[in-house]
Amino acid sequence: MKTRANAVSLFSAFALAAAVYGQQATMLAPPRPGYSFPRSRPHLCVDWRVFPAGTAVIHFEQAGDRERIAASADTIAPSICCSRGGPLPVDFDREKGCTYDFDKQTVEGRRQINSTERLDYANGKSILDEKNQVTGQTKHLEAKVGGCLTDLLTGVFYASSQPIALGHNFVLPVVDAMSTVLVTMKIEGSEEIKTPLGTFKTLRVQPPRMRAW
Repeated sequence: MKTRANAVSLFSAFALAAAVYGQQATMLAPPRPGYSFPRSRPHLCVDWRVFPAGTAVIHFEQAGDRERIAASADTIAPSICCSRGGPLPVDFDREKGCTYDFDKQTVEGRRQINSTERLDYANGKSILDEKNQVTGQTKHLEAKVGGCLTDLLTGVFYASSQPIALGHNFVLPVVDAMSTVLVTMKIEGSEEIKTPLGTFKTLRVQPPRMRAW
């Protein structure tokens, strides 16, 4: 199944927020009662103007009392001949939504970075371990966190676990690369989206405000 999804724009907004701002965030609200995370294996296609820019494949699976997301992505852009990221396994609590750990593998030419960020809620710490696969250099960083947080990848799908209605806003505390920000999700309107599988009625959700806590 191939479809263009608003998840791509949300992911980009989360990434921009985490790169620019960084502070301690409020606690993440749990998924609404009865909500189940998807069991499908979506293929997302991204266009750059009129040209294909890349694809992403995402897979959900259960891991005990946790949910696990594995994702991989291939991109083609004028400034980068070919870049690849993934797989990106993320473990988070199915009932509370809290992210526990996530990995990143980035390959952009000679830039090849593997990193793991772990959230130790008991001790209020975020722990990052990073290794440059080309130079062999390593990095270990720790920072304080306060309460339950989501990550860039999980946050794209986690938004759908919250009550969604026109005119209703909610906030996601998102952590990445030792930075934590509050992303306000705004439900702006309804749309019909055409895909190869048919036409679907959807709600348009945008993250218009991103602020440090």
